[in-house]
Amino acid sequence: MPRSRTLALLLLCAALVGLSGLASYRVAQRLGVAELQATGLHRLDLYAASLEREIGKYAFLPGTLSLEQGVLELLARPSDAEAVARVNTYLERLNERAGTLSIYVMDTQGRVAAASNWRRPDSFVGEDLSFRPYFRDAMAVGNGRFFGIGTTRGDPGYYLAATLAGDQEILGVAVVKVSLEQLEKSWSTVEAPVLVADENGVVILSAVAGWKFTTLRALDDKTRAAFDHTQQYNRRALQPLGLRDIEDFGHGARLVRIAADGPATVSVYPVSGRFLAQSRPLPGTPWTLTVLSQLEQVDSLAQSRAALAAIGAACLCMLGVIVAERRRHLRHRLAAREALQKAHDELERKVEERTLDLSAANQQLQDEVAERIRAERTLRAAQDELVQAGKLAVIGQLSTGIAHELNQPLAALRTLSANAGRFLERGDTATARGNLERIAELADRMGRITGQLRNFARRSRGQSEPVRLCQAVDNALSLLEARIGRSGAVIERSCPADEPVALCDANRLEQVLVNLIGNALDAMADQVQPRIELRWECADGVVRLHVRDQGPGLSDDARARLFEPFFTTKPAGEGLGLGLVISAGIIRDFGGSLHGANHPDGGAVFTLELPLAPCHD
Repeated sequence: MPRSRTLALLLLCAALVGLSGLASYRVAQRLGVAELQATGLHRLDLYAASLEREIGKYAFLPGTLSLEQGVLELLARPSDAEAVARVNTYLERLNERAGTLSIYVMDTQGRVAAASNWRRPDSFVGEDLSFRPYFRDAMAVGNGRFFGIGTTRGDPGYYLAATLAGDQEILGVAVVKVSLEQLEKSWSTVEAPVLVADENGVVILSAVAGWKFTTLRALDDKTRAAFDHTQQYNRRALQPLGLRDIEDFGHGARLVRIAADGPATVSVYPVSGRFLAQSRPLPGTPWTLTVLSQLEQVDSLAQSRAALAAIGAACLCMLGVIVAERRRHLRHRLAAREALQKAHDELERKVEERTLDLSAANQQLQDEVAERIRAERTLRAAQDELVQAGKLAVIGQLSTGIAHELNQPLAALRTLSANAGRFLERGDTATARGNLERIAELADRMGRITGQLRNFARRSRGQSEPVRLCQAVDNALSLLEARIGRSGAVIERSCPADEPVALCDANRLEQVLVNLIGNALDAMADQVQPRIELRWECADGVVRLHVRDQGPGLSDDARARLFEPFFTTKPAGEGLGLGLVISAGIIRDFGGSLHGANHPDGGAVFTLELPLAPCHD
């Protein structure tokens, strides 16, 4: 399929998937909002009925005070102390039985003549409350209702007021203050938050404590000044709730958003985000009841259905693509079958032609492989010869010391054998026997020296086997004993209690050790008190031997070319520069490595790393 056609098909499928998901989301959201709207209307009915029922319990109470003759007599003769005391006691008992916040009686001038809280230090008795709207409404139309915050104790409540009339005129106003706190507590357990706003847009009742006494709309300075005069909210801050309309659905329903940066609230349900707000005016009051239904579940359900629709559309698109590809594949298959038959015929012809060429090439390849095998064998033999030559070169370097080691026993043998003959002539067989025993010891010593040289000089089998490393070091030190003695070098050798055993060839390993220790002696040729440190460490299946000298160390050029063939730091004629190269190759054949560096405290240190034998891993 051409790339442009594939891209167009993919874009078309993506568009169909996106449109399906979007349409499903819109439909599911509309259905969810409609269902949520029906639930909200039912909740409005319940909340409105509960509020009207709570207020209705006390609506009759102010008017009943006009039936109490003592109250009317007090308003007719406000200076009568006994009448004041009787009415105060009566209002106090009535308040306790009715469960209201307070009950008080005002004269026509708005001054409190008697109150249920007359015993308290903050009693209303004697206060001028003529500025209160409920007093003015009652004097004007016979009754008044008002929600506000008390100016004395600061308790919010709903005020019910009614005029008290005598035979011919109005004598005063009776006021009952009711708490709606219990109603708010019952609202706090519902599934969706609810609030009641008064005619000023101030939230006076709410299931969310943090929303109370916030505003649903901005208040201008004139309105705030009027509040300060009436003290309706007792100088509360009246901060905005942060409610913003998004979309109007009609019939009192609208989509709103409450900002999360509004007043801090603690609630059992979300109090910020997108809500379906449904409002209804409360009969008999200027208040508006609003239920806020959270849209989170509706959005989640709509998103789930949109995802399912998108997945379904994607599956259909994939099915269509598969069908189209299958048809295209069948067409191409028929065309390919014809082309394949032609290619098969052509291939048969070419196979016959190239079979002969392949036979010739195969024979040539076999000849090349055989030649390479012969070359590798020759190279291995050359390497063995080079290793053997290195051994002989070491023996040549040790020849002076070896001759000295053998000359001393030989001279002693001549002397002891002559003395033994004289002692036998004298008949001193005991002394002669002692000389003969000494001769035997010297012969054994010479045998050990020549045996070490013979073992060192013999050709290695090249097979790895368990080798005790401390013993290999001792053998190398024995070969170099004369040279070490001439140089006056101190050998600091530390072998672990559990002697390490490595997989290698003992003969070749001793050659490497002789080379490393000999190089260390050469590096300290000018020192008065040379010292060589031999230190072991075992970890992670590997044993490491560190050979450190106290010489001048390695220069940067020497470190860079340390294992380069024919590179040497010795004077001309004293070395070919192959010792470290051969040693590194031997250790590499054992599966190990050889490294050289400068020690932090001075001198050079060469690290020989070998794999431990399985039983010592």
